[in-house]
Amino acid sequence: MKKRVVSMMLVGVMALSLTACGGGSGDGGSGDSGSEGEMNIAMVTDSGDITDQSFNQTTYESCKAWADENGVEFTYYKPESDSDEARNASVDQAIADGANVVVLPGYMFAATVVEQPEMYPDVKFVALDVGAGDILEKGVGEGYDYNPDNYDVTEYYNTDNVYSCTYQEELSGYMAGYAAVKLGYRHLGFLGGMSVPAVTRFGYGYVQGIDEAAKELGVENEVEVEYVCGGQFYGDADITAAMDTWYGTMGVEVVFACGGGIYTSAAEAAVKTGGKVIGVDSDQAAVIDEYQEGLTVTSAMKGLAATVSTVLTDIKDGNWSDYVGKIDNLGIVSENPEENYVQLPIDSTQWGDGFTEDDYRALVKSMHDGTLEVSNDITAMPETTVKVTDYGSIK
Repeated sequence: MKKRVVSMMLVGVMALSLTACGGGSGDGGSGDSGSEGEMNIAMVTDSGDITDQSFNQTTYESCKAWADENGVEFTYYKPESDSDEARNASVDQAIADGANVVVLPGYMFAATVVEQPEMYPDVKFVALDVGAGDILEKGVGEGYDYNPDNYDVTEYYNTDNVYSCTYQEELSGYMAGYAAVKLGYRHLGFLGGMSVPAVTRFGYGYVQGIDEAAKELGVENEVEVEYVCGGQFYGDADITAAMDTWYGTMGVEVVFACGGGIYTSAAEAAVKTGGKVIGVDSDQAAVIDEYQEGLTVTSAMKGLAATVSTVLTDIKDGNWSDYVGKIDNLGIVSENPEENYVQLPIDSTQWGDGFTEDDYRALVKSMHDGTLEVSNDITAMPETTVKVTDYGSIK
C-alpha cells in the first residue's frame, strides 16, 4: 500500500496539450484501461523523441517489435514540453486512450512514478532506469539528503502497480575503458551529459577499466584520462569547442560520449583529427559513423531491449506479480555476453589483436563468476594509477 497521499488535483494536468503518435498495431485504444488479459501498451518519451539513437528510440523500437510479434496494441506519446507536468499529461492521455501497460524510459519519469500510479491502480507501470534515488528526490522534495539508505522508498510511491529497474552502468563503462586501452589508446576522454548517478556510474566504471588495462599492460605512466560533463544531454557549439581542444590541442584519441545526443559534439570534433568515439546506452555505431566511417570504437550498452521483451512477455503470461513493487538493478546474469543487461555490441566493436571478441567473452565471464569486481561507488572519483583530470562541468 502507498503511504504517501498524492493530491487528486494532479488530474488537472490532463488539460495540458500533448501529442500522441501511433505505433505498433493500434491507434491508441477505445478509451478504457483494457479488459483483463488484453494488453494495450503505451510508451511516453522523456525529453527527446524516438529518433534520438538512444534511450527513447531503443525503448520505442523494442516495444513496437514486441507488440507487432504478439499482436498487441501499442502507441507512443511525445509530451509537448520537457517538464514533469507534460510527461504526466501524456500518461493521462495514454490511459484515457485505453493503455493498461505504460512504459516510461528514463530517470526523468521519477515524478510520474511518484504521482500517477496511485491515480490509476489498474494500470501497470514499467519504469526503465528509474531508481530509488530518483523516486525519493521527487517524493521527498525539499530536504532530501540524497542518501536513499536514509529513507523507505515505498513510502513515496504506489508499489502495487509499478515495476522499476536500473542498470549496472559501471560494468559496461568498465568494459569500454578496458577495451580501449587494450586496443592501444593511451589518451582517453569521458564526456558525460548531466552529472546524474547513471552517467557517473558509466564514467567511474570507464576510469576503472582504463586503469586495470593499463596496469595489466604495464603502461600506467603512458595513459591519461580527461573527464568532463557537458551539463546537458545534447551537443552544441560550446561543447564541440571543448572537444576540439581535447582532440586537436591535447591529443585525446578517443572520447566516451555518455549522454544521449551529446555524441554529436564529440563526433564533430573527432573527424577533424582522426579521433574516435565510444557510444552509450545502445549500439550507436550507425549514427556516430554517419560522421565518418569507422568512427565508433564500441558502445557501452544497457539491455533495454532485453528488459522490455522479458517484462512484457511475463505480463502477457500472467507473471506481473514477479515484478510489481521491485526496483531491480540489472547487470550480468550470464557468461554469455548477449544475454546480459549490460554489454558491448559484438558486431560493431572494432576488435583487434590487443582485444579480441574472445578476450571480451573472457572479461564477461570473470564478471559473472565474481573473479572481477567493479565498484559502483560514485561518492568520489576512483583512485587510479593512471592520471585522471576532472574538469567538472562545461555548463
